[in-house]
Amino acid sequence: MQDHLVVALVYDRLCTFEFGCVTELFALERPELEVDWYRFAVCAGERGPIRAAGGITVAAPYSLRMLERAATIVIPGWRDPDEIPPEPLLKKIRAAYRRGARLCTICSGVFVLAAAGVLDGKTVTTHWRYAERLQRRYPQLRVKPDALYVDEGQIITSAGSAAGLDMLLHLVRRDYGSAVANRVAQRLVVPPHREGGQAQFVPRPMPHDEGGRLAKLMDWVRVNPALPHTLRSLAERAAMSPRTLQRQFRDATGMAPYEWLVRERVAIARELLEQQASMPMGRVAELAGFGSEESLRRHFRRVTLTSPASYRRKFAVCEAGT
Repeated sequence: MQDHLVVALVYDRLCTFEFGCVTELFALERPELEVDWYRFAVCAGERGPIRAAGGITVAAPYSLRMLERAATIVIPGWRDPDEIPPEPLLKKIRAAYRRGARLCTICSGVFVLAAAGVLDGKTVTTHWRYAERLQRRYPQLRVKPDALYVDEGQIITSAGSAAGLDMLLHLVRRDYGSAVANRVAQRLVVPPHREGGQAQFVPRPMPHDEGGRLAKLMDWVRVNPALPHTLRSLAERAAMSPRTLQRQFRDATGMAPYEWLVRERVAIARELLEQQASMPMGRVAELAGFGSEESLRRHFRRVTLTSPASYRRKFAVCEAGT
């Protein structure tokens, strides 16, 4: 890692938090680690003033030519997933990829690499809000919407905002080992590794016909999650045929009724785990409609990529007197 140059890209309407994560990881001197730490530089992706979120202006000391020297390039978001980045930037990205530079993105920064054509056939991730758009626009990619970050070797992509820290700590772990990464995380006052994925933070899907029969059915299920729901019983409740109910569920949520029901029960379990820190796990399973702790654990882990116990430790609100 001696003389390893990390270059962060800045651009007009810069994502300030994501850029701050990059500078916090790579720009600070860390003599206490007793390793050859990264060198760090910032380059402008375009000419003109670089305005950033929060009303500040950034003066980048280097131009795109700095990318030619970078061992690692980090793109901390992009101002608009629907805007194709400038061609001079895309040319530098392609050249860096061909010579073997490591390319890393946070949140919407993945759209820059996708536009440059260096992600074809690769598995990537981004913020859950952008995952469907990314997959639709670039069908040659394999988008993992639940992942906090995806390491493809030369290319590492991460989800939104704070997931960038997870990815950057992963880079430190790759480059220097777990002991150094743990000490960096300790200085940041963050866990060195987070369990689970973005599914822990994705809000519930809402139907598009909020005054219709499907919306009323969903509201009723949310009040009665522990009943033994079946496709036929749900269809009867909504006064639809099972086939019509399945089609409307797909149109409204992108899921089959059973998958939506499981995810809704998981959402209820999450609320109970957050708000009832002392409630026995069996009671959580019962109230959420899973019937058993084993069923709760299996479905909860499949949906959120973490266990109910780990989720409770992370998100539970302390009760009075505890």
